[in-house]
Parts: sequence; C-alpha cells; structure tokens
Amino acid sequence: MTTQTPPQAADAPLMLSVSGARGIVGRTMTPAVAADFAAAYGSHVKDLTGKADPLFCLGRDSRPSGQMLTAAVVAGLTAAGCRVVELGIVTTPTVGVMIGKHHADAGMVVTASHNPIIWNGLKCLDSNGLAPPPEIAQQIIERFKARDIGYAAVEDLHPAREDATGHETHIDRVLANIDPAPIRAAGFKVVLDSVNGAGCVAGRMLLEALGCEVIHLNGEPTGIFAHTPEPTAENLTDLCRAVKDARAACGFAQDPDGDRLAIVDETGAYIGEEYTLVLAAKRLLDQHGPAILAANLSTSRMIDDLAAQYPGSKVLRTAVGEANVAAAMQQAGALVGGEGNGGVIYPPVCWIRDSLTAMALTLSLLADDPRNESLSKIVGGVPRYSMIKKKLDLTNIGGRDAVPGILERLSTPKKASGSFFGEEVEVNTVDGVRIDFADGWVHVRPSNTEPILRLIAEAQTEKRAAELIDQVAEIAGIG
Repeated sequence: MTTQTPPQAADAPLMLSVSGARGIVGRTMTPAVAADFAAAYGSHVKDLTGKADPLFCLGRDSRPSGQMLTAAVVAGLTAAGCRVVELGIVTTPTVGVMIGKHHADAGMVVTASHNPIIWNGLKCLDSNGLAPPPEIAQQIIERFKARDIGYAAVEDLHPAREDATGHETHIDRVLANIDPAPIRAAGFKVVLDSVNGAGCVAGRMLLEALGCEVIHLNGEPTGIFAHTPEPTAENLTDLCRAVKDARAACGFAQDPDGDRLAIVDETGAYIGEEYTLVLAAKRLLDQHGPAILAANLSTSRMIDDLAAQYPGSKVLRTAVGEANVAAAMQQAGALVGGEGNGGVIYPPVCWIRDSLTAMALTLSLLADDPRNESLSKIVGGVPRYSMIKKKLDLTNIGGRDAVPGILERLSTPKKASGSFFGEEVEVNTVDGVRIDFADGWVHVRPSNTEPILRLIAEAQTEKRAAELIDQVAEIAGIG
C-alpha cells in the first residue's frame, strides 16, 4: 500500500460526503466550521420532525481536538434550538445505541475514524442511528454551504446535559443478542489493541464481561495514537507479536472510533479486515440459516463464497459507505452486512458498523465450533484471495477535477486502448467504477473521507491482482 505524506493546506479540503464532514484541524476543520455544520444539521432535523427542540445524542472519539470541536457542535446545535445529551468519549456505534435509549431525533459524532491525528470530522446519525442516505446527506451539505440555519430565540435555548452510561448500555445490547455462556465457559485469552481510541473502555469491558483474560495494548483513550491508526497489517505488528507470545486465542484491533475491527489468529498472523465480516456472517448463518447479506463494492468475494455455502442466501452489493449498506439492509431485511474494512452491521444491536459486535460474534463462532478448531483453521476453510489496496494522492494526478475523466475512461472499456487487453468484463458505475474480470475485479473510486483515489484489486494470486491494477491504471491514464 502506498503511503501518504501529511497533507498541505492546498490539498487538504473540507471533505463533505455521505460520511459527513472531515478536514485538517485548524485549517479546514475549525470550531466555526463545526458549529455551522452542526447548526445546519440541527435545522434540517427541526424541519424534518416539525419540532422546535429536537433531541440529539452527541459523542466523540478520543482525539485531542475532540473536546474543542464537541464544544463547537454543542454551540451550533443549541443555537438552532436543539436539546443535546453529551455522551463523552464513546464509540460511534455507541451513539447509535444511545439514540435508541433516549428516543432521540438524531445524533452526531465528532470523529475522523481511521484518519491520522491531524484530522477530525463530524458524522450525522438519524433517529434510527443510521448515517443519512446520500440524498439526505447532500441536503445537509447544501444547507451548510448556504448557511441556511434556523436560529432559535433566546428563550428557546436549552442547556446540554450529560449521560455517562453509554459503554454499559452498548455492552448490554451486545450481550442480549448473542449467547455469552459458551464464550464464558471457553475462558479465552484475547489481546486487544484499542490504539488509544474511543473503544478502549467499552472494548475491554465487553471482553471481560465475556469471561476473557484480556491483554490490552494502547488501552488509554488519550487520542495520541500509538501507531498509525488504520488497522492494517503494517500497523499491527505489535499486536501480532503479543498474540503469539501470549499464546492467545486471537487478537483484535479497533480503529479510533471503534466501528471497525481487524483480527489476528492464534499464530500471530494478521487475518485482516476483510475476514471480519465473513466470520461474523458465518456465525449468524450457522445460527439462522440462509439469509440476505449486504456488502459494498470494495468488499472481497469471500462473502459471496460464504453465502454460496448456505443455499438460498444472497449478497446485495452497494456503493461504499456505511449509509449505503445500511439502507440496502433495511430495504431487503438483511440479516447482517458491512464492509471489507472490518465493519460489521448487525441490526439487533445497531445500524452502525460495530467493533464490539464483531468481537462478540467472532468469539461466539470460536466457542460454539463443534470441532473445537482454532481460528486459523476456521479461516483456512474460507476460499482465500489476494487483495491489493492502493491510494493515489489526488494532487499527483490532477486533483479532483481529473477524477471524472479517469472514471469515464474506465466506464467505457470498448473505447479504451486494448479493450481491457481483449478480456470480457462487467462494468459497474454505481460508485466510481468496478470492473469484474473472470478471475478477479478492480474498483477505482475517489475516497469519501480523504483527498485520494482508491484502487482496490482482488484475484486468486497477488501477481494477478497486481496485473489487474496495472491494466486498469494504464487505461485510466494513471499508470
């Protein structure tokens, strides 16, 4: 995977998308921006509900800039006449759970997820705890850009109040939707890397509630990330080593806002983010039988192979973005869904990707395995592919203005030189361009959360995946 140098002012825009707003703290993400964005969302919810004082649940991850931006969000929501319940440092899915507890009209999370510490952002949630669908997200963005804010009169302003029970409430919801007894009986030893993020407290609490012996790495929610926060193989070498040295059953790695999970097996081998959804889905399919699953276009074919093992199951593919996956799940009544970045959405807990649910389902799979197999053996039973993920800094390929031309060249393969080298392909343009070959696929799309272009390829061998990326990059003019 390519690395990125820290963005400069010219190439660090305020990212506005279905994922909310993200920017560089002190440059494009400032208290003024946060207050205006929150006030715009508060005004949108007022109009949507017809209430003069809709109730919001507000949480944040542990970044040092979080307290400052949370204060700005409270100011913006209050200025719009909204009532606010502050949850403190909690995972993003915890905010979704607490929206349900308080019967709130909406929620916001101050987080930049896996982005480096210089970033922060704002994520909107609706009354069901879902990220708004693309069309609603765009309405919020347009309202923010226009500063279309319905400010409240002084007599209609409400002081914020606090609720510190988020961790316990979330954990209780997880435990109510799995059977904890077999996990407790197994007495697993587990290594958890919380990367000093929002999942530190709840992650440990859940594992201890499941009777696990926990070795906790980077377990203080300081927001000073002990390593690059995205839970990829190169960033989790300490976790891999700790699992092997401790002879643990597995290792878990959360991202800074606790919605994603990567997994390490008992040998200390990084299984990766792509297996998280597969393992969770396998556990639920074993329990419930054939069902509808959902995954985005950048997620491995492993989920399709798993579904094929349960005849009658079906996988829905969506645009990248939790909101897109959740919307498809709601419409189709899906059992479980998520994304190949380690995100698992299990509706009985919440409609948000949730590392706590993913940990519990993985341990449940291990505990209830009638053959008492190790995690590595269970993973070995899933068809394996090689996936390559690359990032291209947009400033090196002509900026965002160059993206439409790149995608156009890829979406019309018969017009391109070589017609994809004579191979028959299927082209999907729902989100960027995904090209399916007989033995693999490539997905090219601009990121919703960073000023980069993502290139993801999957095939049965790393050599073939690299070949597919090279072919597509050549036709796109970015080789």
